[in-house]
Amino acid sequence: MSLRLTLPVLQNWNCHNCGGCCRQHQIEITEAERQRIIDQKWTTADGVSPDQAIVRMGAGRYRLGHQPDGACVFLNEKGLCRIHAKFGEMGKPLACRVYPYAFHPAGKSVAVSLRFSCPSVVKNAGRPLSQQLAEIRQIADAVVPAGASNIPAPLIHSRERVDWADFHRFVQALDATLDQPGLPIIDRLLQAYAWTTLAGQAAFEKLRGDRIRELLDLLREAAVGEAQLLKADATEVTSVGRLYFRLLVAQYARKDTDANLREGWLGRWRLLRAVWKFSRGTGNVPPLQDVLREVPFATLEQSFGELTPDQDEIFTRYFRVKIQGLHFCGPAYYDIPFVEGFHSLMLVMPVTMWIARWLAAGAGRSQHSTDDVEQALAIVDHHHGYSPALGQAAARSRVRSLATSQDLPRLLLRYCR
Repeated sequence: MSLRLTLPVLQNWNCHNCGGCCRQHQIEITEAERQRIIDQKWTTADGVSPDQAIVRMGAGRYRLGHQPDGACVFLNEKGLCRIHAKFGEMGKPLACRVYPYAFHPAGKSVAVSLRFSCPSVVKNAGRPLSQQLAEIRQIADAVVPAGASNIPAPLIHSRERVDWADFHRFVQALDATLDQPGLPIIDRLLQAYAWTTLAGQAAFEKLRGDRIRELLDLLREAAVGEAQLLKADATEVTSVGRLYFRLLVAQYARKDTDANLREGWLGRWRLLRAVWKFSRGTGNVPPLQDVLREVPFATLEQSFGELTPDQDEIFTRYFRVKIQGLHFCGPAYYDIPFVEGFHSLMLVMPVTMWIARWLAAGAGRSQHSTDDVEQALAIVDHHHGYSPALGQAAARSRVRSLATSQDLPRLLLRYCR
């Protein structure tokens, strides 16, 4: 691959062998990878039952098997990969070697992002990515398809598309809005919401190059005052907005590993009951995975404290990594346009803080900790951009409704301070 890699400037990462990815994800493998694992000749003496190592998903589709607790069959009792230990890094399926990286073609370059479902990514633990360029390029060469430079830039909104050079101007303006040290992340997001919403109503067919840059500068300037008006708005989230938000939280909080999916009709019935409870928003919140406890919905509507500087930093880094990596629109996010994709990304913050409240309340605390926020963000980003349900028409319609009704900024203010 000859395309230049652009790395997120704020992020460090190294694998710390926590085994989290081996417990959270289903790993689909190719026919060649299936045959390679068969040729590795695993036995029960190795701790792997050969007839459980690979699961057939359908015609020509396979995945790695799971242990009863949901962990990958190749995860050993020390939390390490048996394939890696016996055959080295290259012996593992490509999906395992890529995680937590994500690669998104961007014209004459490839934007690199990371998945915050990895605890080490959330904690920013490891070496700067800039010091790992050779290793990252090796992975990129294996996953970025030929002809990636011919992929068109994502739409700006449903009616407008620009070329890659001008699309990058939109991304740079969005990143610059988030790069305002000293200004709380909530204020920066409100500014970004204000000008992207205006951009979603504009036409760009006669604007290119410097004219686009001038327009973006004007929009960003106007957004400063608009953000203050949004922050001062005392209007409550609408009843429809609360309903849509709770349904969104339920989607992000669910667990979808093999141990849960094996429950069959019983699991589906439990999920339907949980969705019904979330739609009502009364009584107790149904625990959708083991780390979440049953607590009253009403408890989570109380204030759990303002963001600390550490928590502000986590969200600043999260949004900037996703924006710089183009991990919020286009092919990287259900082929959703730039404006709608950013609004979906912005919703990650109130959803994460709601789940952080849930974690704190389940532990008997009335204030969320940084650990709660980190764990909640890992839960949420496991699904963001990867759960098919979030890309369906109904989910997208709810996001657009939250944005156009201005419930989106109200949700941000309600659950993040």
